[in-house]
Amino acid sequence: MSTPHGSWPSPLSAAGLAVAGTKIDGARYAAGGIWWSESVPQERGRMRVMHRDAAGAVHEVLRAPWNARSRVHEYGGGAWTVAEDGTLLFVDGEDQRVHRLDLGATAPVPLTAAGPRYGGLLVQQGRLFAVREDLRPDPHQRAIVEIPLDGSAADDDAAVTTVLSGNGFFAHPALSPDGARLAFVAWDEREMPWERAIAFAVDLATGARSAIPARAALQPEWLSDDEVLFADDASGRWNLHRARIPVQPAPPIRTPPAIREDSPFVDADTGGGLWVLGQRWFRVLDDGRILAVRTNGSDALVLLDADGTLLRELDVPFSGDLSLEDSLGSRALVAGQGAQVAPGLWELDVDAGTVHAIRGGDPVDPAWVPGARPVTFDGPHGPVHAFDHAPANPDVDADPRALPPYVVHVHGGPTAHTSGAQAGWITYFTSRGIGVLEVNYGGSTGYGRAYRERLDGQWGVVDVDDVLAAAQGLADAGIADPARIAIRGGSAGGWTVLSALVRGGVFAAGLDRYGVVDLRLLAEETHDFERYYLDGLVGPLPEAEQTYIDRSPLTHADRIDVPVLILQGSEDAVVPPSQSEAIRDALAARGVPHEYVLFEGEGHGFRQADTIAAAAEAELRFLGGVFGFDPVP
Repeated sequence: MSTPHGSWPSPLSAAGLAVAGTKIDGARYAAGGIWWSESVPQERGRMRVMHRDAAGAVHEVLRAPWNARSRVHEYGGGAWTVAEDGTLLFVDGEDQRVHRLDLGATAPVPLTAAGPRYGGLLVQQGRLFAVREDLRPDPHQRAIVEIPLDGSAADDDAAVTTVLSGNGFFAHPALSPDGARLAFVAWDEREMPWERAIAFAVDLATGARSAIPARAALQPEWLSDDEVLFADDASGRWNLHRARIPVQPAPPIRTPPAIREDSPFVDADTGGGLWVLGQRWFRVLDDGRILAVRTNGSDALVLLDADGTLLRELDVPFSGDLSLEDSLGSRALVAGQGAQVAPGLWELDVDAGTVHAIRGGDPVDPAWVPGARPVTFDGPHGPVHAFDHAPANPDVDADPRALPPYVVHVHGGPTAHTSGAQAGWITYFTSRGIGVLEVNYGGSTGYGRAYRERLDGQWGVVDVDDVLAAAQGLADAGIADPARIAIRGGSAGGWTVLSALVRGGVFAAGLDRYGVVDLRLLAEETHDFERYYLDGLVGPLPEAEQTYIDRSPLTHADRIDVPVLILQGSEDAVVPPSQSEAIRDALAARGVPHEYVLFEGEGHGFRQADTIAAAAEAELRFLGGVFGFDPVP
């Protein structure tokens, strides 16, 4: 007897899902071993730092209650680094001060005073640089700074040396080999880094600076005392470029892309949305060769000669959300995930051709996780890219006459993308007979600037049109049951969920995770990093106020006539609970079936094991009630 879709028995429990999703946040070679940071969902998502020594033994270096997490730009990143002698330098999530933990010491000591936030830590040649954000004055102040390692700035904020400051934003500090200059990326407070960002080099002795011509620069790295390698998308895709920077302030000389125009990888990106401070898209190896991520939907890893010649694409198991954390000789540490491997951290040797997992990265059974199928649908604004994860369970005899229910997933950002890599939450659904379609709607990264700019001024229009076209395409192709398609998304993805439900006609239910519901309220309450994000996505205020009203799902909540599940964190500073509660109240007033779950202590995105498990169970239970199946525990 066949088992109805949604009721398939699965070995993946919600509790197992919660503890399996270990997040890697940076990795380094130092003191003869490998260091990395990983989340501990059972400890409220605390980020601990681990060390694997030369003998292969693994030690927890940063223990509870310490938590390596930065809140610079709210999304953080680069919350820790380690010196060559094994001295750990980190930002504590509680006080946002930088601390030093000496090798073998039992307790860290503070290096900065309370008040400002720090992130993007970099230690080179015994010097510590960081991105600093101080939200106490008005206007708010941000800077690239150097922090003394002797603790003299712990009680004296003036002891922190400011390299460059302003009202804009900064990222990616990098010290030149001779220690004379610092390169970094900066952008205006009214722009987002993928719209326009400039790379700079500052003379640390004189303060003289040179701006490197770029459109949306990322990750400057020194090749010598007067030349940097960086990513820029002036051609429409992020590619690698070189610029020679004279010692005296002068216009830098920029060379053509480091990947040649006849390369098969030109139509791909080495770069992406700069949401967090620690991500790295390329590494210069000791012999000058370049290891680089190339993204066109999914990620590939390529090896370039020093002059930019493409040597080869590497055969690796990971293909999504890649970050090249560090390199040593011909070896590199890579964080990410893959189509048939769990998220993790790997070490690869480009000369030996070896790849092995340091943390996580466990292979998954292809019978349960056959891999995503890239698909493209015709939309009103052009092709819509997506990844289809079909239901898969080798222990179930599925009814061949029945089409499965589907969840159409909308990523957040909206300037972000999904890579088609396997994820525990996807398998949680597909192993139970529910398909998942991940949509990279217009506005997503990973397909070039033109695809990304489809969303300019059109948030709430293009994204909605694209997810509706993808869902309809699923139904028309006979892949999904047209009466049982739900839409799921968080943050900006939650906005698209609710906006699509307002439009109506395709989706039978909505799963909204801390989604935006009122643009004017968001403009008033959101944090600094995204304060002017809406200017590009919708329009500037007050001129575009009527557009803000017309586009907001809350304005048209009376058009939502299908059940909605709303999940929200109580400490969310990006999309505050007031947004979710407003749509909850509007649905309640009209008697629309809905459920609202507030998770205490959670911020923007769920990190705690109990929350992750409870959210997964709530979604499955909710879908079962709407689509008429009984989930099997």
